[in-house]
Amino acid sequence: MLLLVDCSSCRTPLHLPPGATRIRCAVCQAFTLIAPDHRLQSHAPASPIPFPNYIYPPPVPSHSIYPPPAPTPFVYPPQTPSPFHHSQPGPSPYNHAPPGPPPAVHGPKRAVIIGVSYKNTKDELKGCINDANCMKFMLMKRFHFPESCILMLTEEETDPSRLPTKNNITMAMHWLVLGCKAGDSLVFHFSGHGNNQIDHSGDEVDGFDETLLPVDHATSGVIVDDEINATIVRPLPYGAKLHAIVDACHSGTVLDLPYLCRMDRLGNYDWEDHRPQSGLWKGTSGGEVFSFTGCDDDQTSADTPQLSGSAWTGAMTYAFIQAIERGHGTTYGSLLSAMRSTVHEILDKNKGRKLVEVGGADLLTTLLGLLILGAAPIEDDEQVNHKTQEPQLSANEAFAVYGKPFSL
Repeated sequence: MLLLVDCSSCRTPLHLPPGATRIRCAVCQAFTLIAPDHRLQSHAPASPIPFPNYIYPPPVPSHSIYPPPAPTPFVYPPQTPSPFHHSQPGPSPYNHAPPGPPPAVHGPKRAVIIGVSYKNTKDELKGCINDANCMKFMLMKRFHFPESCILMLTEEETDPSRLPTKNNITMAMHWLVLGCKAGDSLVFHFSGHGNNQIDHSGDEVDGFDETLLPVDHATSGVIVDDEINATIVRPLPYGAKLHAIVDACHSGTVLDLPYLCRMDRLGNYDWEDHRPQSGLWKGTSGGEVFSFTGCDDDQTSADTPQLSGSAWTGAMTYAFIQAIERGHGTTYGSLLSAMRSTVHEILDKNKGRKLVEVGGADLLTTLLGLLILGAAPIEDDEQVNHKTQEPQLSANEAFAVYGKPFSL
């Protein structure tokens, strides 16, 4: 059993192995000392939260053409100070009230849906709340997720524990996988800002970690892909399934999964091996993980305006829902190809200033019909040509994308 403590510097939740007297934070590199006789009293919840021991994940035999590496212990980053943390973050303006408990219901289908708009800041996004609401609507109406098993984190929530802060997002990810078992279907959706930063652990092919920005990132810091992988990927047991839909910039490998599907505009694809040369295990404990992301690691993801009305949405989230609604979600390959075609059509024609009609007559298409697809304003035409948004698919194992049925 692992226990949860907060980093003494940046307050990031950390997993404390039994018997440990100190632990280093993977985000700010600071050490947190644990008093032997009073361990966890100052940092942990009143009762320790049990989590699967995924420091040494047991790989399950796979039929993949890429056999998983032997499991290795979790590797902490070197002691090189991070250039992104020059000083201890100040107090967060969020979560003044004690957080409420997460939903008690743990059915076989559950989801965490996060929409961050960064209200009243220069980085405000207008489509993320729509993204979250549309995703919840689709999961309930199309895939029969119970509303009681969907945890929503947006700035529209009145409960302080439902605001998309770093602490709340971290705890929501733990809730998502806590107690999951064979047959469970989990969904993690994030719509907001993403970024990248220098990788200090040596597990990134391109030398950069991908990050998600919570609403309080200026005071509490970002959520790094290493943390996301450790929290919702590695604990996933055999027979369980997780789908992540991340509509953010620089999000291509934000779950740090071992394989990335490279697809061209004709639909041809190849799997790119992203397993760390160090042998650090980035897979699951036997489960399946599929991640649809808004763009590649070096690209940006559009927040799209409406021509009439005032509705905005993320281009990738819209394309994902539209592809499913139009019947293109039969396989992972057909879904990804349809998403990319939609985004290409939007961004290639007048910078996306095109109305896309949604066919059909059910409740989902009625909702989507209210959202008009456009593209975020981009001043540099040359940047558009070289950084066209390309939705990505990554997974814990390589597979035949046009042969594997898609289901949530």
